Amino acid sequence: MSDLIRGIARGESRVPLSILDLATVGAGDTPSGALRTTTELARRAEEWGYHRFWVAEHHGMPSVASSSPAVILAHLGASTRSIRLGSGGVMLPNHAPIIIAEQFGTLHALHPGRIDLGLGRAPGTDQATARALRRMASPDADDFPQQLAELTAFLDDAHPAGHPYERIHAVPGEASAPGSGRPPIWLLGSSGFSAQLAGLLGLPFAFAHHFSAANTLPALELYRSSFQPSSVLDRPYALIGVSAVAAGTPEEALRSARTTALGMLRLRRGTPAPIPTPEEAEAYPYSPVEEQFVRDWLSNVVTGDGDGVRAGLEALRERTGADELMITTGVHGGEARLRSFELIARAYGMTGGERHPAPAVKIAGNA
Repeated sequence: MSDLIRGIARGESRVPLSILDLATVGAGDTPSGALRTTTELARRAEEWGYHRFWVAEHHGMPSVASSSPAVILAHLGASTRSIRLGSGGVMLPNHAPIIIAEQFGTLHALHPGRIDLGLGRAPGTDQATARALRRMASPDADDFPQQLAELTAFLDDAHPAGHPYERIHAVPGEASAPGSGRPPIWLLGSSGFSAQLAGLLGLPFAFAHHFSAANTLPALELYRSSFQPSSVLDRPYALIGVSAVAAGTPEEALRSARTTALGMLRLRRGTPAPIPTPEEAEAYPYSPVEEQFVRDWLSNVVTGDGDGVRAGLEALRERTGADELMITTGVHGGEARLRSFELIARAYGMTGGERHPAPAVKIAGNA
């Protein structure tokens, strides 16, 4: 009996499990403490057998310390040995494409074969901060496809003859180390725009189910129906991000998840703060409208003990046909986050560094 058949007989998931981390800052913690937890989580994720560890670019949020993915990834690369590391994502319109090419070319040179470049077009912050980042009156990203083409050309050292940037090279990059390849590009999104663009370009696609669940199935269908085979992929490859919280009991997991829900409520009403404690979330005087917001938010979070979370994740995987699940857990307390990912890994039988298989689809640069 093959390993695959044995896995199916045991009911094992045959898609990789990965982690999306925001270096969550909880009440009573500091950004330094949050980043230490992120580093420890990456080390343990490698031991537990998670496939990727991505960090997300956000700005001006007291609960998020991951404003500079490239810096964090360089540190995580030096703190781990084999787990894939990447951005989930870099908000490309916030940066000059050549800067991202240089940053991720450097990461690839430092940690070859381990770096993913996930790209988004949202600002990752409020409108005022977006204007500061993009230095323009409107933070719209209407030229994202052109920026993506420019970035790709810098990464491949392949500006066509006659292009204004023909003689410009991103170093480190393909020009400085021919044959070294480059990090694979992923497109991230929460609507149909990036889904369709990823399909047309034949790129892997990561959908933010954790904050846009109503759009998940339409976006994945658009991605798959738009897909054109490329030198990167011969068939669609879709990853979905999902919020999940595991604890010793379902009640404990839900109590922990409510800290994130209150944090999101405060963010949405324009009063962002570090993630509150469970006690603070319990004592908060919710209005009927706020309580409904919390219920709606929690309806898209998979909570329970380890086995319960696994059942919820598997149901989501079957419903969406996702090729990979990327779990995010932004609850209060570093130990609660670490424990949640450990319980999920145990429920999936991921022990002793025994990873879920790499994707059956070959993603260029994805060992």
